[in-house]
Amino acid sequence: MENTSNNNNSTAEANDPSHYTTITVGIVIGLIGIFLRFTGTWPMIDMVSNIIWVVGIVICLRSVLKILK
Repeated sequence: MENTSNNNNSTAEANDPSHYTTITVGIVIGLIGIFLRFTGTWPMIDMVSNIIWVVGIVICLRSVLKILK
C-alpha cells in the first residue's frame, strides 16, 4: 500500500508544471545562443553564444533529471 502512495506522489511531482516551464526557459536561452552565433559582427560573439547555449543546456538537463528523480 505504501508503494502505491509513493508512486502517485512521484507521478504528481513529475507532472509539476514548473519543471516544464523551466525546460521551456532553457530551450529559449539555448536558442538565443544559437541565433547569436549567426550574427557574427563582434569578435567574441562565438564564445558568448557558446556560453549562453551551454547555460540553456544545463538548465534543461537539470529539469529533466528532476523529473526522472
